Amino acid sequence: MTVATVALADFVGTIRRLCSAGADPSEMDRLLVSTPIEPASLEPYLRFEAGRYTRNLVHKDREVEVLVLCWARGARAPIHGHEGELCWARVERGRLRFTSYRAVSHAPVRLVALGSVVEGGSGHVDGPADIHAVENPAELNEDAVSLHVYSRPYDECDLYDSVDGPVRRVRLQYDSVPLHLAAAVSL
Repeated sequence: MTVATVALADFVGTIRRLCSAGADPSEMDRLLVSTPIEPASLEPYLRFEAGRYTRNLVHKDREVEVLVLCWARGARAPIHGHEGELCWARVERGRLRFTSYRAVSHAPVRLVALGSVVEGGSGHVDGPADIHAVENPAELNEDAVSLHVYSRPYDECDLYDSVDGPVRRVRLQYDSVPLHLAAAVSL
């Protein structure tokens, strides 16, 4: 049985409609679980750099942001927060490890892992996440691609240097932006 896929542009249109009146987490979960994207429509957003991940903007407006993240072998995103906004990630290609955390104190900052590490392959949906880390372990020896949906985009986030360490505020940047959005966002 062949599963029907949709073009990334059509998928983004559906996400925009879902988020226009505020994102419903259960509806977003259903969409992400049941609607695979045509691999060819992801190609314009695939940019890999050795040892790191790249953030490639697909769509951004006041309600929602959609990114394609490309994870080179061994790339990882440190423990980071999502500023209380809703965030989902779906693995499109390869495998990624997700670890979710909960802050148990703020002065000093102390995080505890929620459950065990989750290794997700193609189609795995993670989220909505608040504080988490993501990695493409080097031992898997393959690049990975994930699609990220942020309800109510933000331009800065907190990075946690360790489970019990300092918090650092960073400005988020894109590795690529479509031409039609370039004037509205900065790299």
